Order: sequence, then C-alpha cells, then structure tokens
Amino acid sequence: MSANKKSLNFIEHIIEDDLKNGLDKSKLRFRFPPEPNGYLHIGHAASICLNFGLGLKYNAPVNLRFDDTNPAKEEKEYVDAIKKDIEWLGFKWNKELYASNYFQILYDWAIKMINEGLAYIDDLSSEEMAKLKGTPTEPGVNSPNRNRSIAKNLDLFKQMKSGKLPEGSHVLRAKINMQHVNMHMRDPIMYRILFKSHHRTGTDWNIYPMYDWTHGESDYIENISHSFCTLEFTAHRELYDWYLDQIYTEGIRPKQREFARRNLSYTIMSKRKLLKLVEGNYVSGWDDPRMPTISGLRRRGYTANAIRNFSEISGISKRENVTDVALLEHCIKDDLNKTTPRVMAVLNPVKLVITNYLEDKDEILNANYNDYIEGFGSRDLPFSRELYIEKEDFREEANKKFFRLKLHSEVRLKNAYIIKANSVIKNINGEITEIHCTYDKESLSGSGTEASKRKVKGTLHWVSIKHAVKAEVRIYDRLFLDEAPDSHKNKDFIAFINPNSLTINTNVYVEPSLKNAKILDSFQFQRLGYFNVDKDSTTENLVFNRTVALRDSWAKKETSAGFVSKKSEVSILQKEIMPLAGKYLKSKEEEERLSLIANVFELSKQIQEEELLLFINTVVSNKDFLTALMLLNSKNIKIDFSNKINFNSVDELIKKALDMKNSYVRFQAVDCIGKYLAFKNNHITLLKTLIVKDKNTRIIERLKTYL
Repeated sequence: MSANKKSLNFIEHIIEDDLKNGLDKSKLRFRFPPEPNGYLHIGHAASICLNFGLGLKYNAPVNLRFDDTNPAKEEKEYVDAIKKDIEWLGFKWNKELYASNYFQILYDWAIKMINEGLAYIDDLSSEEMAKLKGTPTEPGVNSPNRNRSIAKNLDLFKQMKSGKLPEGSHVLRAKINMQHVNMHMRDPIMYRILFKSHHRTGTDWNIYPMYDWTHGESDYIENISHSFCTLEFTAHRELYDWYLDQIYTEGIRPKQREFARRNLSYTIMSKRKLLKLVEGNYVSGWDDPRMPTISGLRRRGYTANAIRNFSEISGISKRENVTDVALLEHCIKDDLNKTTPRVMAVLNPVKLVITNYLEDKDEILNANYNDYIEGFGSRDLPFSRELYIEKEDFREEANKKFFRLKLHSEVRLKNAYIIKANSVIKNINGEITEIHCTYDKESLSGSGTEASKRKVKGTLHWVSIKHAVKAEVRIYDRLFLDEAPDSHKNKDFIAFINPNSLTINTNVYVEPSLKNAKILDSFQFQRLGYFNVDKDSTTENLVFNRTVALRDSWAKKETSAGFVSKKSEVSILQKEIMPLAGKYLKSKEEEERLSLIANVFELSKQIQEEELLLFINTVVSNKDFLTALMLLNSKNIKIDFSNKINFNSVDELIKKALDMKNSYVRFQAVDCIGKYLAFKNNHITLLKTLIVKDKNTRIIERLKTYL
C-alpha cells in the first residue's frame, strides 16, 4: 500500500457520497456536543478527533455546543474543563454554543406541536407511564391523558413553565404511536419540571427539554450537516428525524449517523461511574493520573499528540469493540521517546563508593540529553567518589545472564567510567549498605582513549550523592485489576479496584539538572521509564509521576495475581513464533533455516496487525528483531502504512536492525525494505554502505535487486 494514500473510513464515505449527490461542500458543518456533567475522558477524545478532524479535512466549521439541558447535574466547572481539554488537544471550534441558547425557540416549537395535536401533557407517575409503555415485544397502551384538548394542554404547559405545578408532577409528551416497534417512538417525553438553577439561565426556566427533543433541533438551528453520535443513539435516529419533520422548513437538514464508542481495557468510561470514584475518594479527583479523563492523562504526562495518534490508529468503527490499553501506552511511549530529554534518577538507592577516586575531587562531565536524536543539547553532570545506584543493579553473585554489577565484574557508569566491584559492607540484618568499587580512570566515555573503547556488557545509571536532588516519585499502575471491571452483573466495578494502583516513593534521588524542572515537564529516567513533574511539585519538594514504564510488566503481574484474561494469555507470537526465531539464530544449516522461516510464515496467518505493531515497539534482543522482521516479510501480514504511526514504528525497527551485528537480523531488514520500498529512501546512505562493505554475500545480493 502506498505510504501517501490513506483509505477513507465509513464516516468519510458518507460525507463523500453526500457531496457526490449534490451537497455543496461549503454547506458542510460539524459539531462536538458534550454534556457538561463531568470531565471528558479518552473515549470522548475519539469523538473530538473525529469531528474536528473532519473540519480540518474538509475545511468546514466545527461548533462546540454544550448540551446543557439537565441543571441537576451540570456545572460551570465542567464547561471550563471541557474547553481546556479541547484546546489542549490542539483543536479550535468555530462557535461556542449552548443548547440553553435555544430554550425559547424550543419552547415555541413545543407550543406549535401542541397546537397541531402532536404533543400533550401527561400527569401519570413515572411508574404508571413505564407500565403503559409496554416492552420491546409487547405494544404500549395510550395514556388516559393522550386525548386532552389542545386548550387544556396549552394551559397546563404554561403552568409548568411558570412554576405553578409541582416538580415531577407533569410532563409534555410527543404524540406519536404507543404501538410502535421502536420503544423510543412511544410518546417520548419532551419536557419535565425541574426547580433547579441552571449554570447559565439561573432560575429563568422551570421546565427543561429532554435530550432527544433538543439534539436534532439544535443541529438544525446551527445548520449542522452531519450529526455523528455513538451507537447507542442508533435507535434514537428515527425519533431524531420525526422531530425534524415537525419543525423543518428550509435550509440544511441535519443527518444523524452513528459510530462505535471507544472502549478501553482495564478502564471504565461512564461519567457516572467516574464520578463515583471521585466522590468516594477512591481517587484524588477528576485529574487523578489513574483516571482515563483527558485531564488525568495530561497530569500523568500524556501528550496531546499521543492521544491524537491513539485515536487515529484505533480508527472509527461501526461495531462495538474494546481497544487494548497497551495501544494507548504504545502511543505515549512512541511520542515521548522522540520528544523527551533523557536524564538519570535512582528510585531505590544503595551507596557506591569508588575507593581509588580522590575524596575531595569533583568532576563535571558533559552528557547528551539524547544520544540518538540531534537537537536535544547536553548538560553538566557532576561526578564524585560516592554515588547512588539502584539496589537491583547489584548482586554479590549472579549467573552469566546478569549484565549489571556483581562482585569482581565490570560495568560502565553511563556517561562516566568503567568500574569494578570489589567488596560490600552490610548492616546487622545482612543488608548491603555500601558497594566498594575501583574505577579505570582512563575509561571516561567519549574521551577517545583505548580504555574508553573497552566493551563491557552492562551500563548503569547513577547520581552523585553530594549533588543529587531528593524527590518524590509516584508510581501509577492500572486502576482496575479486571479487564472489563463494569461488565459483571453480580459485582460492582469498585470491587475490582487495584489496591496497589499508586505507590509513593519519597526516597528518590535525581540528577541536579532537574532542580528547576517545571510542572508538566517530561523526561525519560534512563532504564526506568517516562516521568513528568506533577502539579504538587514545589521548589523544595520535586514530585514526579511515572507516565509509563519502558516495558510492559502487566501480563506477568496478571498471571501471578490470578487475573488472567484472554488478552493476557501467551500468544502464538510468543509461544511458537519466537522460539522458531531463536532456533533460526542458532542454526548453521541453510535447509533447516528455510524450514524454520516457512513455519514462521505459516503461523503468521494467525497474527493480527495490532499485535505485531505492539510487539515491534518492545523489541530488544536479536530474537525479538528477527521475529518482527520475519513476520513483516510474510505475505500474510498486511500493515496499513498510510498510517504514519505504523510507518514510523516499522521504519525505526528497520533502522536499528540494519545497524545490528547479527547478519541474520540485517538480512531480514534488507529483505523488508525490498518488500516495502517506501522505506528505501530513509536508509539509502546506509544501504549503499552495506552493499560495498557488508561481509554477508546474501545481504549484498539482496540489495542489488532493488538498489
């Protein structure tokens, strides 16, 4: 597929068909219509990106309209938060409007319908009304008030408006058909009495219109051409059109169409349930970094770009589905990997003493903020005799696969020297309190000496004790232990709250360059994850939130805790394909390798695009790279490279693979470019070098086929 051509989603097809059938493109107008009864969440982001994205695509205006018809639940706080979130996501609305702007015209239209015998006042109780409404398989029964005179209905409606009738005692109902197969068409309520102060109109109104009556009419008033709703409104479309039939005279007639709402694993999307979390103090507020709200994600360190990319990758669907939260995490890691400076922090410190380093000596090292991408600059990094490293980075004894520090072995300190562990000091409980090392003073990184070029298998992050800044770090995990916490009929979603969703660590030391970090600044703490400065941070007490770990450890936790779901089961990719790639790396027989790759290609039929793309984001070892590249080279794998996130993920994989020492990995990368030539120009310099200098003749021969 061409990297430049993007296929249309079904919503765009609807618009394109309307344009082909005569709709003037200048008449296109869209809207995003939130109800201001809570904070927006990641599900709303899909609708925001859809509607405002269509506005950008077709150069059409997009209104922000607050459907504020229920003063019992709506607040000015929510209005302000919604506006802030949309602006933060990078979108601008054409007009800021409110359904309450139209209360008078809606009332006038209701009077018109009463006069035409299309609406009546009912004073049945809600229980009586529900009983007469029938069921999906049984027709409803007319209310005894259905045939009241027009004059009586008008009088009662005016009494409702003036506040002369008790709250909840009367409603205005549309007179449609109580035997209709669609329950929404069985004389729906248009107005109810509410003695509540409205956030905009105050106490001017004692009656408030229902959403179904307000929705389509507001669209019509605003000349909206396409009104996109989530799937639960599909059954409401017939009522949407019926109401329009009663008041439409001229101009653009809005068209309602539906798409699937965004559902995310290990998450709840109901504003009512999110409010329960806030009011029950299960979280600190709507912007708690564990919440799926846009404000919570922003506070945690998610970027607007990552959320927009997540919405683009997830796409627009006609069917309900659940998106794996790992995809959202992939998007933020992908974005932060390219945009954040890399610094050092120690979360679980143990003291390390370099015994052959002078006690009164300090050294200022120069360290890049990013060794892989230009433009980040560098900072001064103080080095001294006494350092902190992570406790997990040292063992007295370890096997050959432990590439960190152990007694009598060497590692490199990032941006500094090679050290060797010689002895330890322990407290009375047998816990290590100090690690004593020596350093090779000629081995300073980047110094150009022979010692600096020595290869050691491990590199550790560290901070100088006398220069380090103490900080607080908040480690956030998923708020729920269950993949679908609100799907259980016999259990409240609260029962699945993860008791360890927040861990606060106040014994953290960070490098001094972070002393003046500002709120919402993001960093990669090298080897640990991505972190940002929380709003609780002060000049005396830095507070960092972990946005996301570098690697996903959730699947392992799920299994050990007994929370195993279909998504956490070991996949074909891990269980069968990766072992084949491992055997391929060790094989010395061409025939065996051909057989192994044939088996990989056969198994690739069971691999979905999303699973492969998520795997690509986590590759580390030769086996990982080989697995990903073999799958990409299979004719059974189809990747939508018109999606820039997909393209960039694979491009980065190929770039790293071409530089790897293993010739099998390099060959698969070269072969991948041969299959997807759109990547060729991005790596042309390196490819031309390989065709001359690579020692593997198969790589050279493959390059000759397309260079």
